[in-house]
Amino acid sequence: MTGGRLKLLTIAVVVVGAVLGLAGATQTWFTVTLTKASGHATPITVSGSDASPALTALSLAALALALAFAIAGRLARIVVGVVGVVLGACVVIAAVGDPLRSTGVRDAVSKATGITGNASVRALIDHIATSAWPTLAIVGGVIIALGSLAALVTGGRWPGGSRRYDAARGNGALRFEEADGRAPAARRKPAERPGDSAVDDWDELTRGDDPTAD
Repeated sequence: MTGGRLKLLTIAVVVVGAVLGLAGATQTWFTVTLTKASGHATPITVSGSDASPALTALSLAALALALAFAIAGRLARIVVGVVGVVLGACVVIAAVGDPLRSTGVRDAVSKATGITGNASVRALIDHIATSAWPTLAIVGGVIIALGSLAALVTGGRWPGGSRRYDAARGNGALRFEEADGRAPAARRKPAERPGDSAVDDWDELTRGDDPTAD
């Protein structure tokens, strides 16, 4: 596989992981059923953004990371790759957790019942059903980390955009000079000043030669 294809594949992998994280943050993670004593018979739903507020920001950062991979040079790729591995791990941590300890679940139950306090809220919870979206968000974090790791391993084979840009710019300058009919400045002879011919004539006269004889 060529370096260009490796680069595109790695960027695509990171983007897929970020999209999974963002999708998970917008969907329902937990459905909470309360006890009869709570006086609230309707199940309470908790979204990913409420259960894990950091997940949205981390997923957006992963999208920015993919853009950074697209424009970064060889040395910058190493830094971005390390950041990507850490970022993927953070996404996994943000998506993993006990629903009973989730601040989002506690706040949702408190809002529905008007009861606060960790112990009191837990006593009202009869059952919590977990959807597949937290797992998909975890998968997204793993994909981000693997894509960033792949960038660290294969980044040396990626094409460098800055070098080609410099070469194209240099070739463009050369074509401009050739079209203009002038040699590059480094090879161009300095223009003769008006007084130089007069000085040469005077030197010939001092040597006894007549410059007008020709």
